[in-house]
Amino acid sequence: MLLRHNELEYKIRDLKSQINNLPKGKLICSRNGNYYKWYHYIKHNKNYIPKKNRLLAEQLAYKEYLSNQLKDLSNEQSAISQYLNHRTHAEYDPFLTNPEFQALISSNFKNYSGINSDIINEWLNEPYEKNEHYPEQLIHKSISGNFVRSKSESIIDMLLFTNKIPFRYECALLLDDTTFFPDFTILHPTTHKIYYWEHFGLMDIESYSKNAFNKLQIYANYNIFPTSNLITTYETKNNPLDIKLIEHIIQYYFS
Repeated sequence: MLLRHNELEYKIRDLKSQINNLPKGKLICSRNGNYYKWYHYIKHNKNYIPKKNRLLAEQLAYKEYLSNQLKDLSNEQSAISQYLNHRTHAEYDPFLTNPEFQALISSNFKNYSGINSDIINEWLNEPYEKNEHYPEQLIHKSISGNFVRSKSESIIDMLLFTNKIPFRYECALLLDDTTFFPDFTILHPTTHKIYYWEHFGLMDIESYSKNAFNKLQIYANYNIFPTSNLITTYETKNNPLDIKLIEHIIQYYFS
C-alpha cells in the first residue's frame, strides 16, 4: 500500500501539471435541439465557443477528464494515508539487539518446502565469491547469521530471511572487467529470476551520491535496471530507512 501511495503521488503530480497547462475555466455543453452548444465558463462568466474554436472546447473537455481522474486518485491516496496512519506495526528491536533471541528463532526460517525447494537449496549452498574489502566493517550480525555493514542492511537481511526469500550477501557480480558486490543477490522463490538489491545509505554526502549514480549507470549499461531486476533503497541522516517500506518492497517483488 505504501508503494501504491507513492505511485499515486507521482500520478497526481503529473495530472496537476497537465491541468495547469490547459486553459483556465471549464466547459459547459448545452443541448440545443439535435445539436450541442459549447460554453466556456470562467470567472463567473459563460462565453459561447464557436465551432471554429473547437480546439478550445477539446482542451476544456480533456481538462474535465483529467480533473475527474485527479479527484479519484486523490481520494484513493487519502484513504491509503488514513490506513497507514492508523495501522500499527510490530517493533523489531528484539531481532536487532538481542543475538540470543535471534539464535533461538533462526531455525524457523531456514527450511524451504515445495516444488522449488531443491533448486533453492542448491542455489543457497553453492559457494560464491564474497566481498573481502574492509572486513572490519562487518560488525552487525543479522538473524540469518550474516555479518553486514550497517543496521539498515541488517534490517533488509532480516526481513528477507524471515520471509524465506533466498539471497546472498555481497556476492560477486562480474560485469566485463569490473567486479561489483551488490548488497544482496536474490533468487525469486517462484520464478527463479535473479534480482539485485543495493541500499545507498549516505545519500546526503555528495561524493557518495555521485558514486551511487555512477554505479546505477554502469548497472544500466548491462541491462540491470531499477524496478526490473534491481531494487534500490536510499537513506540520509534525516531520512533513515523505514522498516515498513522494506516490508512492502519484499511483498511487492516476491509474494
